[in-house]
Amino acid sequence: MADNRFFDKINGLTLAQIAKAADVVLPENADESRVFKDVADLKTANGDDVSWAFIPKVREDLKNTKAGAVIVPQKFVSFVPNGCLALVAKDAHRSYGLLAQAFYPTIVDGVIHPSAVIDPSAKLGEGCRVDAGAVIGENVQLGDRCHIGANAVIGRGVQMGNDCIIGPTATVSHCIAGNKVYIYAGAHIGQDGFGFAMSPEFGPTKVPQLGRVVIGNDVEIGSCTTVDRGAMGDTVIGDGTRIDNLVQVAHNVKLGRCNVMVSQVGIAGSCEFGDFVVAGGQAGFAGHLKIGTGAQIAAQSGMMADIAPGDIVMGSPAVNHKEYMRQVLAVRNLTKKKEGKPLSFKEKLALKFAMKKK
Repeated sequence: MADNRFFDKINGLTLAQIAKAADVVLPENADESRVFKDVADLKTANGDDVSWAFIPKVREDLKNTKAGAVIVPQKFVSFVPNGCLALVAKDAHRSYGLLAQAFYPTIVDGVIHPSAVIDPSAKLGEGCRVDAGAVIGENVQLGDRCHIGANAVIGRGVQMGNDCIIGPTATVSHCIAGNKVYIYAGAHIGQDGFGFAMSPEFGPTKVPQLGRVVIGNDVEIGSCTTVDRGAMGDTVIGDGTRIDNLVQVAHNVKLGRCNVMVSQVGIAGSCEFGDFVVAGGQAGFAGHLKIGTGAQIAAQSGMMADIAPGDIVMGSPAVNHKEYMRQVLAVRNLTKKKEGKPLSFKEKLALKFAMKKK
């Protein structure tokens, strides 16, 4: 159960409301008027709670749970104990997320703190909240129910849609954003890109960064992440994209729909990503690369060439994951031979398989 000092919860949901909110199928003859009060994990849930299970590791906890109902995939229904309702979902993790949102909705109360500084030319939609010390510049346009955190700064001319959240101390400038954009605490959007003309005679000469950052709908940008504006043209973050904490997105980068960039990813200027690209933590991208739709980049990989759609790569420089594993096995084989240690049976099989794949 979430701590009510930090989270606001509605009083309860009926089974019928849960089925609609979470996109789950109720058991036959279930009492749709039955009310549940909260979500909770399998170990702590009681009869008034809804829990969830979708990975094999929690099967034993599922068998022993005291929850009144559990969101599960069809293959887990047989593990649900007697007296507990199985709420079947195509994607149990997603359904739990939808239900948790329903129990703990984001509520913006429309309060503007007296210490906030809002330029008279700025236009705020209905129900916006602006916390202490926030600064909203001239000609800013915010949609309805936006929440601007303490000491956040929204630069002149910025436009954002409905239901946007700007976390404490975050800064946003030179930016056009859609609806449901969440910029976490300490993130910085729209500052100068790293643009310099290098000369052995004069050193670095600053090149004005004259573009913008364009953010789609339903985008989250994590704490202390930076997204530089374009040098000429725009840096683009596509709909549904999730960017973790401490990520660097350089000028003129274009991310497609539903990209996932995990913590400490670094993307150099003018890279172009397709849709549904996933990059693991600390992956790095050289400038002007094209990363195809559905590509998967393993953690700490170094991209120095374009990646084809759907390819899975790892290593530095990054190569196809099967080629990388062959390289690892080959190196392991060489070192063991040098040390005079025989390969294990499993290693021999793996090496033989890898060599056949060539």
